[in-house]
Amino acid sequence: MTAPVFVVEDFKGAAAGGAYVLDGPEGRHAVSVKRLRAGEDVVLTDGAGRWAHGVVADTEGKDRLVVSLDEGGVREEAEETPRITVVQALPKGDRGELAVETMTETGVDAVVPWAAARCITQWKGERGQKALSKWRATAREAGKQSRRVRFPEVAELASTKQVAALLSGADFAAVLHEEGSEPLATAELPAAGHIVLVVGPEGGVSPDELAVFAQAGAKPYRLGRSVLRTSTAGTAAAALLLGRTGRWS
Repeated sequence: MTAPVFVVEDFKGAAAGGAYVLDGPEGRHAVSVKRLRAGEDVVLTDGAGRWAHGVVADTEGKDRLVVSLDEGGVREEAEETPRITVVQALPKGDRGELAVETMTETGVDAVVPWAAARCITQWKGERGQKALSKWRATAREAGKQSRRVRFPEVAELASTKQVAALLSGADFAAVLHEEGSEPLATAELPAAGHIVLVVGPEGGVSPDELAVFAQAGAKPYRLGRSVLRTSTAGTAAAALLLGRTGRWS
């Protein structure tokens, strides 16, 4: 099994072969929940690609983990290519967090919450900020659990116009739609650049939205014979693309 991942705010004072103290909530989790002991491997990351491997040297109290960093010091993981962004229409209840969790585990690079016309859920005011914070916290925790050192970015809530602008700049843009004439499994994909997928709400992408996205260069594609829920479609499509682009090779 790979080493558990813990998040640090920064690597200030971290040096190859030196000691680094993990404290705060992450230190408490490592010491009091995971109960790590001397000699066990750990990975520290800022969630933005910088990371370091080390071995537990000691614990102090209930919330301080002393890590001896290896001679490689702090490294940086390059961004994956092609980059995959999923525009996720707001699902009902907590299914949004489920979608973010599984897409993070799969390997999506960015998630854009979308206020589609047929969304039952609406993010407004304080409630909207709270929901967005939950999505971001879910991406962070799922990133740790799946041993990632570069967590997916969760953007601010986007309008249809903002989604269209994102699609227009993509190297490959697709709207997942059960009536798409072409399967995503046979679409011509770029070897590098930026792929953007749009996942509609439970009520589907409206004809007006499809027209706006078509003008931005996004065609409708189908996944298969069955119709997936909005909370699972992005994960299934991302897995297909990760395999086809060689990122899962």
